[in-house]
Amino acid sequence: MTIYLPIAELSVNIFVILGMGAAVGFLSGMFGVGGGFLITPLLIFYNIPPAVAVATGANQVVASSVSGALAHFRRGTLDIKLGLVLLVGGLAGATVGIQIFSMLRRLGQLDLIISLLYVVFLGSVGGLMLWESVNSLRRAANNKPVSLRKPGQHNWVHRLPFKMRFKRSKLYLSVIPVILLGFAIGILTSVMGVGGGFIMVPAMIYLLRIPTSVVIGTSLFQIIFVTAFTTVVQATTNYSVDIVLAWLLMVAGVIGAQYGVRVGQKMRGEQLRAGLALLVLAVGIRLGFGLVLPPDEIYSVVSGSFGF
Repeated sequence: MTIYLPIAELSVNIFVILGMGAAVGFLSGMFGVGGGFLITPLLIFYNIPPAVAVATGANQVVASSVSGALAHFRRGTLDIKLGLVLLVGGLAGATVGIQIFSMLRRLGQLDLIISLLYVVFLGSVGGLMLWESVNSLRRAANNKPVSLRKPGQHNWVHRLPFKMRFKRSKLYLSVIPVILLGFAIGILTSVMGVGGGFIMVPAMIYLLRIPTSVVIGTSLFQIIFVTAFTTVVQATTNYSVDIVLAWLLMVAGVIGAQYGVRVGQKMRGEQLRAGLALLVLAVGIRLGFGLVLPPDEIYSVVSGSFGF
């Protein structure tokens, strides 16, 4: 059964799209990630134009982030003040990122740059996560305790000026690194179609030393508004959001996430991190092969407004 996507300008199998959305939703629920870094490459693999895949895939991130942020707000594990500072940088970064996105599209280099960024980021993050999770599994197998940082230990970030007190996070921290982190994530959201949580969360924990208990909820709070802003601007500026595709992905993703949460609760943290690392690496390697392998057809003619 096929369905026509008006913005992507092609017909797709509706069950394949629903399967993608459900699979990414399942993995999102199991691993606790937004899923933007998974759904965008999958859509590209299925020959959805990268411009449409980036802009439309962000919709699923918005839906999952709203649900997660509300749950954290009810539990009191969301630092709204910190989230608003991140949001200032995020909106600025998203604005710059959309301009970069438009420029690359005009130059005809959007496909290549998006693929390269995914290979670099997914390869780096996946490799580091796999290294850390394998070491954790080894320590657990040998009954060795995990070394933790001492409470109150600071680094160079905490010596920067323009400090602000964040009561929920129990921190007195400069707003400079917080805004810069939000700015970087905003650019990634616009150019790559990701929420950025897989980079923001480790940065907040290890660089800014924000308590883990409030990191997830605060990250989701920022992702909601930056991703929603990016989606609206992409739709009005680049006309690259396919509402039919977005609706199918969100419906399937919500259903898949419910089952993913149940499975994730039965697995240990080290196992979850190792599984996510392998998944991230697999997507990065697949995209990498796509960059170096020769295409099936060297010459092709494609009509449409995206120039692909």
